[in-house]
Amino acid sequence: MARDPDMQQTPPRHDAKQAEPCLLRTANLSKQYGPVTVLSNVGIDIHAGEIHAIIGENGAGKSTLMRLISGYVQPSAGTIAVSGKPVAFATPHQAEEAGIVLVHQEILLAEGLTVAENLFLGRELTRNGLVDDRTMHRIAREKLDELGCHVSPRTLVRDVGLADRQLIQIGRALLDDHKLVIFDEPTAVLTGSEVERLLEIVLRLKDRNMGVLYISHRLDEVQRLADKVTVLRDGKMIGTYAGHTLSQMDMAELMVGRELSALYPPKSEAPRGEAILRVNNATVPGYANDVSFTLHRGEILGFAGMIGAGRTELFEGIVGLRPVDARVELHGQPIAIRSPREAIDAGIGYLTEDRKGKGLLLQERLAPNLTLSALRRLNPGLWLRKRQEAVALDQAVDQYDIRVRSLRLHAGQLSGGNQQKLLLAKILLTNPSVVIIDEPTRGIDIANKAQIYTFIRKLVSEGKACVVISSEMQELIGLCDRILVMRQGRINGEIAGERMTESNIAWLATAEAGVAHATEGGRV
Repeated sequence: MARDPDMQQTPPRHDAKQAEPCLLRTANLSKQYGPVTVLSNVGIDIHAGEIHAIIGENGAGKSTLMRLISGYVQPSAGTIAVSGKPVAFATPHQAEEAGIVLVHQEILLAEGLTVAENLFLGRELTRNGLVDDRTMHRIAREKLDELGCHVSPRTLVRDVGLADRQLIQIGRALLDDHKLVIFDEPTAVLTGSEVERLLEIVLRLKDRNMGVLYISHRLDEVQRLADKVTVLRDGKMIGTYAGHTLSQMDMAELMVGRELSALYPPKSEAPRGEAILRVNNATVPGYANDVSFTLHRGEILGFAGMIGAGRTELFEGIVGLRPVDARVELHGQPIAIRSPREAIDAGIGYLTEDRKGKGLLLQERLAPNLTLSALRRLNPGLWLRKRQEAVALDQAVDQYDIRVRSLRLHAGQLSGGNQQKLLLAKILLTNPSVVIIDEPTRGIDIANKAQIYTFIRKLVSEGKACVVISSEMQELIGLCDRILVMRQGRINGEIAGERMTESNIAWLATAEAGVAHATEGGRV
């Protein structure tokens, strides 16, 4: 059963740190938008040298709380105090002057500027009245090295990958010392060594007696970092708990308010069906080399690897988003796909890892987002059939449990989990026989993760086949029937059954190809 919050909240502390004024205290903090209350009566205390995690499902109010504290929006009620003094921030700049900085979940960088220019934007260094590029490049290089980001400070941000953009954004926030750093899903687009490096940075901030507010859907990170954990549910505060007293399952059950059954649905015990998709000797210049694999009906095939292994670029080539040299067979027939439209027409659906930048039109309503890829089927003539769109949206909202207060919302107004379910519904509306899903649960809370895993298992049980590309090893192990591990643009090995362990995935993701293939067929 989920814990009783009244019994589990942390008792008052009486150490020296507790005797000092709180670095930050909120009391009865609330936010309303018209008649809708999104946050109600939240009170938290944060001390210097403390990591305080905020957890909750999508839509629980976590990001609203962070934006209130950092001056991006103003509260409808309640108070904020910094070092014992009441404050009212009208702008984020005022919050930063008071020592509070927010590292956003969204990437907020100027793509036309260099990395160094983004780090120092609005606070450029000068010498003799001129911008001191040399010093800014040197400091930028030092800060990026701390974060494990090896992009040149002179590179334009538009030419930088998503994970490195997040590290650049974190570097910008940490360029100056602050009293309190707020991280909103900082590792959502990071994997492996990048995550480890960031967690080390967070712990280092604590050692420097700074306060840290940390939001993450990755409960293993929360368990590892947090001194205290505050749980929000439906905009209300459930309680604050000592971090060491909560298991990951305790946290998950407090978030959703009920017991959670197994996170991953049972795997099928039926034998694999016939081959649906065969890819032979696929090469995407600069990213993937001579990759071959077979996908079977009723199968979930995972692709693992470190950032830069070429997984995303390989499948972007297969669905026509990049140039590719490959021999591809679908249902035993050779096909040549030169565009995403040809992939859809052939029966291959692709869910991008970047749902906000590439998957959805955030400023459009839900119905056009849902039906955009299936227009030919829903609107065979010259005119849009609004009734057809409305029916399709009603069915998708019901079938995929897309939680909305109005069907007239824009896609950007949905929580991350509901955006991902809308994107999944959009692709499945085209009735593909092969579904390729890149990072299916990035930035999504645990309850929505469980739902999406169930949707994926259900679609293969109905005769489709699915490829899952994921940076979360446990996700691949819990969900997939087989896992192929890529390294430096090539498949370095295959694992299945009891061999699917994090250590085996990590070994294949980092081992030299000759070593990995010394075992039978590259299998661990």
